[in-house]
Parts: sequence; C-alpha cells; structure tokens
Amino acid sequence: MKLVSFHRENLTPGVGVAGLSEPGVVLDLNAADPHFAQNVNGVLAGGERVLDTARRIADNWQAHPEAMLTPERYTLRPSVPNPSKFLLLGVNYKAHVIETGRKMPAKPVIFGRWPQCLIAAGDPIRVPRVSERVDFEGEFVIVIGKEGRYIPRETAWDHVAGYTCFNDVSVRDYQRMSTPQQWTLGKNFDDSGPLGPWIVTKDEVPDAEDLTLRTLLNGELMQEGNTGDLIFDVPYLIELISQAMTLYPGDLISTGTPGGVGDARDPPVYLKPGDEVTVSVEGIGELTNPVAGEE
Repeated sequence: MKLVSFHRENLTPGVGVAGLSEPGVVLDLNAADPHFAQNVNGVLAGGERVLDTARRIADNWQAHPEAMLTPERYTLRPSVPNPSKFLLLGVNYKAHVIETGRKMPAKPVIFGRWPQCLIAAGDPIRVPRVSERVDFEGEFVIVIGKEGRYIPRETAWDHVAGYTCFNDVSVRDYQRMSTPQQWTLGKNFDDSGPLGPWIVTKDEVPDAEDLTLRTLLNGELMQEGNTGDLIFDVPYLIELISQAMTLYPGDLISTGTPGGVGDARDPPVYLKPGDEVTVSVEGIGELTNPVAGEE
C-alpha cells in the first residue's frame, strides 16, 4: 500500500492511498470513512489495526468515487510532513566512504534534519543565494511504525511500518565551513529535503536489505547502490538509536547515500536552476524534483 500525505483544495491535511486507479489519482481515506485518521502520523500511530482498515478501504475503492482525488484537487506533501525526529546516516555506503577519502567508520555518523526543510515530490529544490555547491544524495528511508526504547536488533524490523525515498540535498560549503564539519547547518537549508512521494508499507517489500537505489540528474545516472551494501544495517541502527531515545510512529531514519555524489566528482557536479533530480528505490518508487533559484 502506498500512503500519501496531501492538502485538499480547502488546505486541510489528508492522508490517502495512491496507485489504485489512474496515475496521480489518490483515495482520500478520511473522505471514504469520516472516522479514519486525518494524517499519516495518526495512521502510523494506530499500528497494524489502522493500516488494515486502510487496506480494506483501498480494496473497495470503487465504492467511494467521491473520495478519489484527481491531481488538481490536492497538493502533495512530504510523505511524513511532521516527524518527531528525522535522523540520518553519514558515510554509510563503502563506495561513498572511499570517494570522500575517509576511513571506514567504526561507529555510524548520525545527524538530524528539521521538518521545515522537507518538501514534497515535484516541489522545487532551492539553490540558496549564498552557495553554488549544492549537491544531491539519494537515500532509502525507514519509517517507524511502533514505539520503542532499547529495541534489540532481533526485533527491530517489528518497529518498521514502511519505506520512502529521500534526497539529502547538501550545501557543501556550509557543511564544511568548520572543523569538524557543520552537518546540521549544511543539511537543513530551507527547501532542501525532498521526501516521498509516498510511504510503501513493509508488507509490499519482500527484502528491504536488497534494493537498488539510483540517482539521476537530468536523466543521467549519477549514483547506484544497493541497500545490502550498508556498512551499518537497519537493525543495528534501530538498536543503537533507541538506546538513546524513544522511537515513535512517524520517525524517520535515512540510511545514507551510495557513491557518485557531485562533490566527489572531477570536476564537481552541483545542482543549478533548471536541473531535475530523480531518486529511485526499487520497490518504493521515484522521487523527482526540479531545481530552482531562491526567490
């Protein structure tokens, strides 16, 4: 099931299911059932019971023609617009470690993003007026579906609701303006976090540890990797992070980017207005965004 977050024409938030009929048409779950949760955080907080209700509604979508929204009737939002926390991994693919000249890490580099930087599929990535070193980083994201603290790796997957795509757009000169690197500032510029286009629930992906990830810039392949190549795998990350903090439904863990980033190329390749970037993850979908200047 593909869960999407959106704003209706009247600007109220909604959650729906994509991929049921024509491309771009979304089933508004709350319109089909007024008692249903009104946002994706509520759906995820309800666990498998609410997800099963959503599946039953989606299976019977033809009975709810009034709830089928064509693209002009809604505006897509990030797949999780307001996570309580969004944690990301730096240098978690071997090829990316090598291209950046680092040593293989003994422990993961973990940093955070704020919801204000997130944008939806189709929204423009903004190149800020203060930088010309804006880079792409395609990533595979875990969406937490079950609250937990001190989660052992043996049961980590039980806490995962699904997956989504992310472009960890990085403002490299701000990331490297100090020693050690300024991860927080360089990773949290406004309009620098495309997330989506939807959450694919865990049951739709047989093996999340063997998925091909690609990033294309203007149709040219720039990055390619496989989630089986992660240095620190998902169960380890969930175990480690939950030692420090409680994970809640809707929290996001982005697992890092493979080799091929623009900053590591010779010559470097940075995003500029007029570009288009697509992050695709096998079994999840494609996240495409244009690039524009700062208004």
